[in-house]
Amino acid sequence: QVQLVESGGGLVQAGGSLRLSCAASGTIFRVNTMDWYRQAPGKQRELVASTTSSGSTNYGDSVKGRFTISRDNAKNTVYLQMNSLKPEDTAVYYCNVECRLRHDLFNKQNYWGQGTQVTVSS
Repeated sequence: QVQLVESGGGLVQAGGSLRLSCAASGTIFRVNTMDWYRQAPGKQRELVASTTSSGSTNYGDSVKGRFTISRDNAKNTVYLQMNSLKPEDTAVYYCNVECRLRHDLFNKQNYWGQGTQVTVSS
């Protein structure tokens, strides 16, 4: 029904930058929130940043001032610009999308991307 394709992860030195993308496709009527989460080995998955359809944004305390979330509603795509990366940002990053489907306008659906590895070396 809905596919999320993530890209942009990789290996970068501390202080460097990466930009993640997540494109949603399928039988989507409207995308509501689009979020980025991350999970480091041995740790719980945590919210990194979120954005609503109106453009409001929210960030986890550890990334405020360094990461920027944005979205292209026409392409159902969300981005995460990550600057001043630190070794503690190393994790698998997942996008999460809440949307309504064309054949089911009354219920919100929630989907996860496959994850993309971000590794920051010191």
